Amino acid sequence: MNWNQYLQYTEEILNGEHHQEPYNDPHFLEYTKLNHSRMHRWLKHGTLNEELVSKIKNISTPQIWILITEPWCGDAAHNVPFIAMLSELNPLILLDIQLRDSDSEIEQYLTNGGKAIPKLIVRDELGNDMFLWGPRPKIAQELFLQLKEKGLELEQQKIELQQWYNHDKGQSLQLELLAL
Repeated sequence: MNWNQYLQYTEEILNGEHHQEPYNDPHFLEYTKLNHSRMHRWLKHGTLNEELVSKIKNISTPQIWILITEPWCGDAAHNVPFIAMLSELNPLILLDIQLRDSDSEIEQYLTNGGKAIPKLIVRDELGNDMFLWGPRPKIAQELFLQLKEKGLELEQQKIELQQWYNHDKGQSLQLELLAL
């Protein structure tokens, strides 16, 4: 699906048009509602790194950006909007969003054996993987692992990560993509 289809899919979930798992669980529906709000905040107020923008605009051969995600994913809410905005800077970039839980390539891109998302796989025009990013910026991943080591409850881990994302404003993701 493309970016607009993904946004529409999220809206349909919030409108009660999708009752399959996990959206039949009130907790996942609440996560999706929060993430919808977060995504739109970044789309409205997110700032793109000028050096990365220049580099993306100068891409001269077609690329396919496979983005594996789900609307319920908290990390996705903070990263996917930036990836989508960046992909729109160059018509040679095709953004293909795959839902992790239905017919995606996630099994080929596990993180420590798990289906962690979001995952961005950038491929050349022949379908060769150029690089892989995800499921969150390295600094956020380190924070996540520290929070787990401390034995914090899952909800407290989510709060800490949310605060980190709010402070970072998408800059770590963009610097990592620039390096790749």
